[in-house]
Amino acid sequence: MPVRRRVAITGLGLVTPLGNSTATTWHALLAGRSGIAPIGAFDAGGYPVRIAAEVKDFAAPVHDRHRKLLKFATRHALFALAAAQEAIQDAGVGPQPQTAQRWGCVAGSGMMGVAYEELAQFQRRFAPGGELASRLLFAPSAPTPDPIAYARNQANAGLALLVQRFGIRGYAGSVHTACASGGQAIGLAMRLIRRASVDFVLTGGFDSMINPVGLAAFSLLGALSTDNERPTRASRPFDRTRNGFVLGEGAGFMVLEEWQAARRRGARIYAELAGDGNSLSSYRITDSHPSGDGPIQAMRAALQDAGAQPHEVGYINAHGTSTVMNDRSECAAIKAVFGAHARQVKVSSTKSLMGHLIAGAGAVEAAICALVIHHSTLPISANLDDPDPQCDLNFVREVACRSRVGLAISNSFGFGGSNSCLVLRNPQDVAA
Repeated sequence: MPVRRRVAITGLGLVTPLGNSTATTWHALLAGRSGIAPIGAFDAGGYPVRIAAEVKDFAAPVHDRHRKLLKFATRHALFALAAAQEAIQDAGVGPQPQTAQRWGCVAGSGMMGVAYEELAQFQRRFAPGGELASRLLFAPSAPTPDPIAYARNQANAGLALLVQRFGIRGYAGSVHTACASGGQAIGLAMRLIRRASVDFVLTGGFDSMINPVGLAAFSLLGALSTDNERPTRASRPFDRTRNGFVLGEGAGFMVLEEWQAARRRGARIYAELAGDGNSLSSYRITDSHPSGDGPIQAMRAALQDAGAQPHEVGYINAHGTSTVMNDRSECAAIKAVFGAHARQVKVSSTKSLMGHLIAGAGAVEAAICALVIHHSTLPISANLDDPDPQCDLNFVREVACRSRVGLAISNSFGFGGSNSCLVLRNPQDVAA
């Protein structure tokens, strides 16, 4: 039987509510600094929720040769371009004409396509009375619609921009599984390298639902925290008083490459991407089963894929949204998978500081796991003052914790029941 190819993480790029680079995001996490504040992108005064974790002071990367691509880019696609550019620069390797077909790109992309402003413009022009006036759509005197808007709002538009910007000519795929998108995209990218379809993959996730439609949708579901007067404490995963998650936005990307090739070129390896597990819960659109059934399957599958045992895991970056049902379900799943070790493995939810990045969450949190391994430092689960008795795990609280981590897990559980789990291994523990 041929030896399975190992996968190295050699480049990271982040755009988050905590900073517009990997370094600024990481430093903010270790300092316990929150990125949650009153919404500035639009007037949320009439909403029950008026807070979010927005990306701040962001400047889109502009390159003269690719400037025309920007007109095809939504806000969250610009986040993706910036994070991907950082990841490639960090890896010190990128697609070249002679290697482009051995590069792949897999991205988890957002739940919303059409921007609110374009929906509003359409309504003003073609449904001024509240109902669609079909005759106006095709009338000779009708305003000419923007043809680029259709292309810009396709579900795979961000993927197309990434492929064009970086000259990738191998496998390309876009994943849309809500909050599990980023994690599942990275898992698919790992498998591409394992089966030798490509040698390098640019992979990650990106999203922004901080707009009038996105905020309204989650508000109507009752999923968001309404603690408008204390935004930095609104996201408090696993706390007895938690009352919903906080919307975030951003992007996380990484460069994956075949392990031996990375070693030969002397690349810095943050971690081995060692395992990927997925499942689909058939319970509710918005909740996991209280037993943690779907997450249990995903975590067990990821550990098996990595050839690892539960007692080897030192850190879990929990999905930890700060909703009552999700947090209890995930804790039940961790107890079922890890048994007696569940009280030893350290756990935190970085959503407590940066909110929930939806399709970008899994990718950003997988990158954080790589940084945890690289720096031997674990970020806190903020605002955890009164733990829920049903969430009695070994949480990192108050201050970041110094600890060498051999294996780290990143959990992502999405609306619709998609569950993703990634396992990352310390490169020092990988046999040469």
